[in-house]
Amino acid sequence: QVQLVESGGGLVQAGGSLRLSCAASGRTFSTYAMGWFRQAPGKEREFVAAISWRGANSYYADPVKERFTISRDNAKNSAYLQMNNLKPEDTAVYYCAADRLGLGSVVAGPYDYWGQGTQVTVSS
Repeated sequence: QVQLVESGGGLVQAGGSLRLSCAASGRTFSTYAMGWFRQAPGKEREFVAAISWRGANSYYADPVKERFTISRDNAKNSAYLQMNNLKPEDTAVYYCAADRLGLGSVVAGPYDYWGQGTQVTVSS
């Protein structure tokens, strides 16, 4: 069992930056791929970024490429999402998720554990 807790959300002006953190419990964190998803009001949850268990491979949704960076620190049981040049359309609840297969997926189905989410609001 893995428990995930996101933090770092908040209100920021367009063009600003935020760094989301995802703290994981459990000794097997380093074997899990980690992903970030987001859900805006009235919309379905969508993929943002993912990173494989060793951090060798990362994947990004087109709208966030060149602006967001996913990373992980297995020694700290944590994953991160650095978000730069934020836009109002990035406003959403952001969720981190863990995938036991360890490869990273751009769809939600393979993820086994989810955090409770953290709100990111970008004002124009």
